Amino acid sequence: MKKQIFTGLIVVFILVQFIKIDKNESSDLSYNISKSYPVSNELSQLLKVSCYDCHSNNTSYPWYSKIQPVAWWLDHHVQDGKKHLNFSEFTKSRIAVQNHKFEEIIEMVNDKEMPLVSYTYFGLHPKANLTDKQRDLIVNWGIDQMNFLKNNFPVDSLIF
Repeated sequence: MKKQIFTGLIVVFILVQFIKIDKNESSDLSYNISKSYPVSNELSQLLKVSCYDCHSNNTSYPWYSKIQPVAWWLDHHVQDGKKHLNFSEFTKSRIAVQNHKFEEIIEMVNDKEMPLVSYTYFGLHPKANLTDKQRDLIVNWGIDQMNFLKNNFPVDSLIF
């Protein structure tokens, strides 16, 4: 009986490998944050390795993303991350939303809530482990962008 259950589980595991997810891969940069806000090369590279896998329309998939049910979990995680912040579609939002997103970026990076610890577990994404200097770079950039918005848009247009 145990052997039959084990065999059944193995068969199910093998069969679910044929169910593929839609990859989060797009080269469209029309609404990318860098189209409206200055992003230095250093910051761009930092955002790519520490944020873009979950917060853009272009995920760099690790080897284990080809294994079900891990792929489903990763897909859900990426979709949830994009729902909160999507650098690829950042400028599609109203200015108030963009301002609020900068505020959230500052808070999450400053409080070390991003990148998620689960993203950097086991050394899977070592470049995503941000140093204090890198965190400061992101936070200061976010503050600069909020100041830019404050100086160039009416206050009531920045209220979320």
